[in-house]
Amino acid sequence: MTALDGTLQQVFGLPSFRPWQREAITDLLEGDGRVLVVAPTGGGKSLCYQLPAVVLGGTTVVISPLIALMDDQVRSLRDRGVAATYLASTLDVDERRARERRLADGEYRLVYVAPERLRSGELLAVLRRLAPPLVAVDEAHCISQWGHDFRPDYLRIGQVLAALNPPRVLACTATATPAVRDEIVRRLSMAPARVVLRGFARPNLHLEVEEVDGMAARRKLVIQRVHTTLGEPRAARGAAIIYAGTRRHSATLAEQLSAVGWRCSAYHAGLDPSDRERVSAAFAGRDLDVVVATNAFGMGIDRSDIRLVAHLQAPGSIEQYYQEVGRAGRDGQPAYGLLISGVSDFGFRRRLISSSSDEVNDAAYFDRQWHLFLDLMRYVEAGSCRHDFILRYFEDDKELLGGCGHCDVCERLDGVAGEQLISDEDAIIVRKALAGVARLRRRAGLAALAASLHGKNTERVRKLGLDTLSTHGILSPHHERWILSLLRRLMTAALVDVTAGDFPVPYLTGDGIAVMKSELPVRVILPPPDVGRRKRTRGSKRPAAPAPDGVDLQLFDLLKQVRTEQAKSRGVPAYVICHDRTLQDIAARKPRDHIELQQVHGMGPARIDAYGAVFLAVVAEHG
Repeated sequence: MTALDGTLQQVFGLPSFRPWQREAITDLLEGDGRVLVVAPTGGGKSLCYQLPAVVLGGTTVVISPLIALMDDQVRSLRDRGVAATYLASTLDVDERRARERRLADGEYRLVYVAPERLRSGELLAVLRRLAPPLVAVDEAHCISQWGHDFRPDYLRIGQVLAALNPPRVLACTATATPAVRDEIVRRLSMAPARVVLRGFARPNLHLEVEEVDGMAARRKLVIQRVHTTLGEPRAARGAAIIYAGTRRHSATLAEQLSAVGWRCSAYHAGLDPSDRERVSAAFAGRDLDVVVATNAFGMGIDRSDIRLVAHLQAPGSIEQYYQEVGRAGRDGQPAYGLLISGVSDFGFRRRLISSSSDEVNDAAYFDRQWHLFLDLMRYVEAGSCRHDFILRYFEDDKELLGGCGHCDVCERLDGVAGEQLISDEDAIIVRKALAGVARLRRRAGLAALAASLHGKNTERVRKLGLDTLSTHGILSPHHERWILSLLRRLMTAALVDVTAGDFPVPYLTGDGIAVMKSELPVRVILPPPDVGRRKRTRGSKRPAAPAPDGVDLQLFDLLKQVRTEQAKSRGVPAYVICHDRTLQDIAARKPRDHIELQQVHGMGPARIDAYGAVFLAVVAEHG
C-alpha cells in the first residue's frame, strides 16, 4: 500500500482510487504540477485536490463559485478531521473576519474562496504570505467566454495565480468542449497541462427527447413521467429534479405536483437565500421527492437515488444539459433523462441570450451562446445514439459505446446503426421548405408557416395572406408537426434564423439562400416519417428487432449467461453490459479477435475494453 492509498483509506474512508483519480493526483504531486480534470458531476473531482492538500501540508486554496458546495465540502472535511473553511459574501462581517484571522495564522489545511472575494487586496496579501502549495480552480469552465456559464469574476484568477505563483495548479470542470479546455489552460497559464478526461459515459441513463410546444402539455407530460418513474407519492422510488426555464414555470409546476400528492418545492433565484437553503437541505435529506428548479439548483447535492431529471424547456447548451441530466442515476441503477423541446424554445432562448448580451455589451457573446444552443438542438434532432453523440461532442472517444441500445434514438432505429444518406427527393423537400420561409417575408411565425406549407386554409392563414403564397400547400403530403420538425432542423443547420422579439419570425440566412438556390448542397437529414403521429407511450411494447441471420442460438445462450455473471459481479443491470442485439450479432459473426469484435453492433471502444476478452473467450471455447 502506498502513502496515497493509506491517506485515502484513513482520512477519506475510501477503499481505492478510480484509475483517473490516481493518474491526476500523481501527476499533480510528482509531475509538472499543472492538471486539468474533466469529469462529470459526482465523479470524484474534489478528491483530486482534497487528498493532495492533506498530503502536502500548508494551506491549499480552492476557488469555487458554489457556496452550497463549499459549505457541504467544508463540513465533510471537518467531520474527517481536516481543518477547512470557506470565505464568501454570504457570511456576516464578524464571522468572515474571524475566519480570515485564523487563515492568516495558518490554522486551515484548505480554504475555499468565492471568486468575488479575490477582489480584496487584503485577502490576496494573506494568501501570498501563506505560499499555498496548491491552488485548485473548481468549475473552471466559468472562465471561458465560449462556455455555457461564463462568470466575469473568473477572469481575475489568472492574475491571482501569477501573484501567488503556486507550484501546483489543478483546474476541475464537469463539462468542457475542446475549445473551452484550451481556453481554460490559456487563461490560467497552465501550459503544458496534463488533461485527464474521463467518466462521461453513463450507460445506465436512458436519454429521451420529446417534441412538445404548449407549456400546459409539457407540464402534463412531466407529471406523467414523474408518476411512471417514481411510482406513488406515498412510496416514491427515489427522487426527481425538473428544470424549468423561468421562475414562473418552476413555481407553477411545483404547485401542480404538490397538488397531486408529491413532496415537492420550487427552487429559483427569486427565493430568499434561507428558503433556497431550506429546499436544498430538505431534498438532500430526503424530505422532498421532487424539486422544480431553474439551473441554480443541483450543485453539491449529494443524492445518489435521483431516478429522473427532466427539462421542461431546452437549456442553453449540451454542456449545461449533460451536467444537469448527469445528476440522475449516480448509484449506477437505471435512471431517466427527459428533454422536452419545441419550436417555441428557439424564440425563448434567443430572448434570454439577447438580454444577457445587452448586459455584457458584447455582440460576439450573443453569437457564441446562440451557437452553443444550436449544438444542443442538433442533439435534439440526433439521428444516432444520444450517448455516443455526447461523447463525440466532448471528444471522449475512449468511452464510445457503439450505440447504447436504449436511448430513444437507438430504440427507434431498433439497434441498427448506419449512416443516413440524403436523396434527391429529400433535397427537394428541404429546398421547398426554404422557399416557404423566403416567401413568408417575415410576416408570421413558424406555426403559421407550417400550416401554410401543409396547405391549410384557416381564417388565420387567410388573414396573414399565406394562402396566396406560391408555396401554399407545397408540402401537403406531410403532417404539420413533421413540417415544424423539419423547420427546426433547418434552424439547427443555420439555414433559417428567427428574430429576437416577443413574437419571433423565421427568415433565411445567407447559407439558407444558397442552399435554396442549389448553390450549396443539402446536408439536412429529414425528420422520421412518424413525427406528428401518435407516439408510443412508456410501458407499451415495441416490436422486437429481427435477429441477424445465422445466429448460433446455443452460443447466444452462453453469452447471455456470461453477461448475467458480469452484471452481478459489477452490480449493474444487464443492459449496461450490452443488449441482446449485440449478443445476437456476436453469436452470428463469431469474432476471433478485438478487430473483428469492432464490427459487432454495440461494441464500441469502452465495451470492448471492459468485456471484449470475456466474450471472445466464450466464442473461442464454443468453437
